Amino acid sequence: MEVKLYDFPPHGDDRGQLIAIEAGKDLPFDVKRVYYIYDTLPGVRRGFHAHRNLQQILICVSGSCKIHLDNGFDTAEVLLDRPDLGLYISNDMWREMYDFSEGAVLLVLASQHYDEADYIRNYDAFIEMVRGKDETV
Repeated sequence: MEVKLYDFPPHGDDRGQLIAIEAGKDLPFDVKRVYYIYDTLPGVRRGFHAHRNLQQILICVSGSCKIHLDNGFDTAEVLLDRPDLGLYISNDMWREMYDFSEGAVLLVLASQHYDEADYIRNYDAFIEMVRGKDETV
């Protein structure tokens, strides 16, 4: 499975660092929603879903966490531990976030507004959907 990572160039000097992310320039979609996850307790896994249409970029702006990705055929594990690194997650991709360090903040840039109907929360239904799409023979 191909994992798409974005390096966002930091701009800084002896005062500190700044990262600017511009819609239409640095991202493969226009951002419609921004949210972040923080204060996740040790041992807690989050996510456990896929989306029908939504695309996302995940950036761990503080601390670190791991992302488990599953496209229905292959899996990948990605460590996010730099505020200048973004993980692109397409639709039809199961995701789980875990192993959050103390103080971790995971920022999510989303291509759509929140829509519960876009979520696939049952893993078996997800597998059936993605494998059914590829069975065109």
